[in-house]
Order: sequence, then structure tokens, then C-alpha cells
Amino acid sequence: MRSVIACFLLLLPTALRADQPNVVIVLADDQTWNDSGCYGNRDVKTPNIDQLAEAGMQFTRCFTATAMCAPTRQQLYTGIFPIRNGAYPNHSQVKVGTRSIVHHFRQLGYRVGLSGKKHFGPQKSFPFENLTTDGDLDLAKIQEFVKRDDSQPFVLVVTSHSPHLPWSEGDPTKYDAEKLTVPSYLVDLPATREALTNYYAEITDFDREVGDVMKAIDDHGHRDETIFIYTSEQGAQFPHGKWTCYDNGLRTALIVRWPGHVKPGSRSSAMVQYVDILPTLLNAAGVKPAAIKTGLPGAPNGGSGFDGYSFLPVLLGNNKSHRDYVYGAHTTRGIIQGTWNYPIRSVRSRNFKLIWNLNYTERFRNILTNSAGKEDYWTAWKKAAEEGDEHAQKLVNMYRTRPEYEFYNLERDPDELDNLAEDPGYAQPIQKLKAELSAWMEQQGDQGIATEDAAKPHRTQKEPD
Repeated sequence: MRSVIACFLLLLPTALRADQPNVVIVLADDQTWNDSGCYGNRDVKTPNIDQLAEAGMQFTRCFTATAMCAPTRQQLYTGIFPIRNGAYPNHSQVKVGTRSIVHHFRQLGYRVGLSGKKHFGPQKSFPFENLTTDGDLDLAKIQEFVKRDDSQPFVLVVTSHSPHLPWSEGDPTKYDAEKLTVPSYLVDLPATREALTNYYAEITDFDREVGDVMKAIDDHGHRDETIFIYTSEQGAQFPHGKWTCYDNGLRTALIVRWPGHVKPGSRSSAMVQYVDILPTLLNAAGVKPAAIKTGLPGAPNGGSGFDGYSFLPVLLGNNKSHRDYVYGAHTTRGIIQGTWNYPIRSVRSRNFKLIWNLNYTERFRNILTNSAGKEDYWTAWKKAAEEGDEHAQKLVNMYRTRPEYEFYNLERDPDELDNLAEDPGYAQPIQKLKAELSAWMEQQGDQGIATEDAAKPHRTQKEPD
């Protein structure tokens, strides 16, 4: 029956093909990239994510360009980095005329639906079929969408609200705070362990949602013809995570299951970015991504195409590498109680990371650091620092006050706690990364502080006196 639809769509740029796969993307909300069992966290319980990894390819070096929700989602859906698409502050929207995954796949004859969190705009750029009830996942609507018409392929995007704060879902009694392993980028205090307990409980509840969606696909007989993707979005709302350009903010989990095409239980260390996912999916559907018009000028090739490019050869086992560099761009103007103007840019190779804090003389702050009167882990960290805890002092100080440049040797220091920017032994790689970052910013039309000034501030932000 798909061939009948193909005849009907002959006038489209690319006709529907009988072998075009369905696509399912399940997206977490603020889950640090390695906080699942298959990514090495021995504490958190994620049986469904782990099962998916056994059935597909697990990427160990996938990155978003901005560690906050709206910019991350909109770069994923458009294949365009945040500054070029316009959605670089949080709570922001892409430029009018921007085309997304919905337009590109509908043009191929797909139906495209979304269940869960949106956090994008304007609506004309993201005209998903709405499968959401009161902002939450609706499994019944997901099941109806999946089984509606076997003759028409579909794209289904499922966007959970977990494990975003306030970490109120799931059962924290399944975790023993005293037995948890506290990462080195956190301060090991009772308040931190309690926070991790609640956070892990919500990850486990999200894992249940992943399992529900997997079951809906498999029970309706779509497993073999579906590209099923789980990805973790940006890092959790801990210091050194969300709202930063450190790896625990920008790095994201990515698992792709595609029976008959992707080798089960495989792992890839190829560096990929969220902007590469849409071109890859279109490529898998038989389209040449370079022929797609995104609605925006300024693409790397000088046209109106994607910033990302397909890593389908990696998925199919034909290539082991993809990008030489991945990039980050953070703005505080859209963050609740964020610093008025604190742009951060970054570039990463396989082994090194350069971070540029453009307005480094200001203090970095947000709702996390403005915790006056609260009994939370950040307050406990500050108290410990004041009482002489050297690790707490280091983490609190480096989060709030930063130098202009940070440089990390990721092989020796994966948590990015030892800044080598002033080490003369790294002068050559530092200069190379500065040149790469400058070239990327120029291609994106990124003017640094001026670009930050052009961003709309959050309603809680006040311009400094």
C-alpha cells in the first residue's frame, strides 16, 4: 500500500519509499549523560535503557550545543545550531520561517506526532500532531498513533518531564543514600546524597516510560521497521552540569536501535552532535540532507541547509569517526535569576576542551546559586566551604568565578576540574582550538557579548546598575 502513496506523492521533491523506516525519539529532561546502567552508573536502575543498548548502538561521545532545554530541543528538531536558528537563550524560539523535522518528514509522506514537553516555538516551525494530555505523556494516544495506519510511516517524538527538578516522581526508598557513589564533581555531603537519591528515583521512573514506549512499538509489530532512539538531553541541574559548557552539561547519552541495520550491542566513540541527528534520520529515509532547505541562510556550505550532517555510515558500521570537533554556546539571559550577560563558548576535540568565558569579570549565578534561606545541597556546599572543606571550596569557587579561558585534558581529567589554560606545555592545542572556535562562531554569526546583548532576558533578570 505504501507504493500507492508513493504514486500519489510523485510531485514532491522526494517520493515515499516502501522501505522508509518509522522513527521514534524518546527524550529525557535533564539527565546527565552517564546516569544509566549501560553508561557506567552502578547505582541508578535503568533496565529498559540498558535493554535498548543491548539491542542497538550506544554512542559515548554525543553532544548538545547548549545545556538547557529550549535550545537543545530546537537544535535537535531543526538540525541547526542555537545561535543560527535564533533559539539560544532558554525559553526562546527559532526565527520565523525555520523548518523542522515536522516539515521535512511530512514532505516524505510521514505523519509526525509529539507526546510530552514542548518548549519550542513558534508553532508554525513545529506543527507536530499533538499527542499530549495536560502537558504529560499520554500512552493511550501514543498507542493509537502507532497503530493508526500501517500503510503510512510515522515519526513519534516522546518528551518526558523527567528527571527535571523537583525530582518528585519515582520511589526514592529504592535507593540507599549511604551506599551511593558520589561523583568527583559533587561535594560528598548528606544533602548531596539525598538529592542524588531523589534524582535517581526519577530516572528510574523515566526508564519505565522508555519501556512503555518500546512496548507500544514492539507490541504493534513495528520493531523491525523502526529506528528507535533514546537520548538524555543535557546534564542534570547540578553545578558543573546544566547551564554550563562542561561535558557533564553538554554531553548526552544516545542509543539507536534499528534491527537489521544497526549491530546489536555495539558502541561508537564517534563524536556527533544533536544537529546531526535530523540529517541522519532523513538520510536513513532515503533523502540527501544537502538537498534540504531549512528556511534559514548561513549554513556551513553557504546555503540554507543544516549545520549538522549525517552519521548514517557510523550507524551502519561503515565508519568509526564523524566529527573532529564539537561546539558549545551558552547564554545566561534566558535563565531564571541568571547573570545579566555571561556568554560562554566552547570547542572540544576527542582529548581536549577549550572554554571561553567572554564576560569573566562578572560572577556566574542562576536559580541554583541564589538559594538564600533554602536548606539544599548548594547551601550545604557553601557552608562546608566556609568551614574549610577544600573540595567544597574548589567546586563552589570555580562555579561562581571563572577565568577568561579554561582548558582541560579530557583523558587525564574527564570531570574538568584541573584548568590548564596557563600551562605553557599546552600552548599549541590551545591556539588550535581557539582558531576552531573563532571559525565556528563566525559561521554562526555569533558576535559574543553583542549576541548576548541581543537575547531577551528572563523576566526575573535585572540589568546591573
